[in-house]
Amino acid sequence: MRYAIPLVGGKLSMHFGHCQEFALVDTNDSAVTGMTTVVPPAHAPGVLPAWLAEQGADVIIAGGMGSRAQNLFQQNGIDVIVGAPVEEPEALVRMHLAGALESGDNVCDH
Repeated sequence: MRYAIPLVGGKLSMHFGHCQEFALVDTNDSAVTGMTTVVPPAHAPGVLPAWLAEQGADVIIAGGMGSRAQNLFQQNGIDVIVGAPVEEPEALVRMHLAGALESGDNVCDH
C-alpha cells in the first residue's frame, strides 16, 4: 500500500491543500518499505485527488479535509483518514498499520 501524507516542515500539515510537499510512504506486510517526497501541483479544486491517484496513493492521512475533497479522493479510489495528529509521516503510517492511529476532529470546516 502507498500512503500519501501532506507535509509542512517534515510533519503532517493540518490542511492538505496548503502543504509544501507530500510524503509517499510505501508498505508491505505491515512494515514501512520506503518513503519519497514529492512537490504537488498548484492547489485547485479536484487537482490533488487525481494527482495523488496517479502517484499510486491508496490512503491519505490528513489533519483536516472538506467533505468535497473527501468525496473526490474516494472517487479516485483513495481511502481518507482525517483528524490525524501532527507527526512525522513514517510514524503516522506505523501507527495506522498497528491500529493505533487515533483520529481526532477534522480540523477543516469547508
